[in-house]
Amino acid sequence: MLKPSENPPVIWPAEKSVKDFEGTWWVAHTKSRNEKALAWQLNRKDISYFLPMSWKVSQSKGRVIRSLLPVFSCYLFFCGSEDDRLEVLRTNRVANLIEVKDQQHIVSDLWPIEVAIRKGEMLRPEAYIKEGQRCRVIAGPLIGMEGIVLKTRHRYRLVLQVVTLGQATSVEIDSDMLELLDK
Repeated sequence: MLKPSENPPVIWPAEKSVKDFEGTWWVAHTKSRNEKALAWQLNRKDISYFLPMSWKVSQSKGRVIRSLLPVFSCYLFFCGSEDDRLEVLRTNRVANLIEVKDQQHIVSDLWPIEVAIRKGEMLRPEAYIKEGQRCRVIAGPLIGMEGIVLKTRHRYRLVLQVVTLGQATSVEIDSDMLELLDK
């Protein structure tokens, strides 16, 4: 298990946003449990990447264990040139590369997830939802974000989808902070 300081940055270069990355977007479908190691290799090669991660807290034998885990298990997003793509393949940590057909769409999918992480929101993996109420956040730190609302017990969650992967993540939100877009 890695110490918090041994985890790779969620985004590289850290001072940039996914909106600032230049080149072609790709999704690396990594070999099992290779996401962080691949991120460190891309970091050393100065290849722009985004690895959404969130803290998981568990208990074992009376100890509290905090682990920083990828939100999308076995996936890392990277952006670069054809040479960068070949470098990623040479790492021997990738099972498959997924071509991103709609480059602008992947950025619009990833940007809200980046914002939520930078705001310190706790993300958790969610089942991909094809149908549901689309909504916009009208108050709080995530104002302007759009997604699908999901209700679990007595709480609401805003689901942020990554269409290219067919996966999603979510963040807890109060219902009074939401405005429905389709009625």
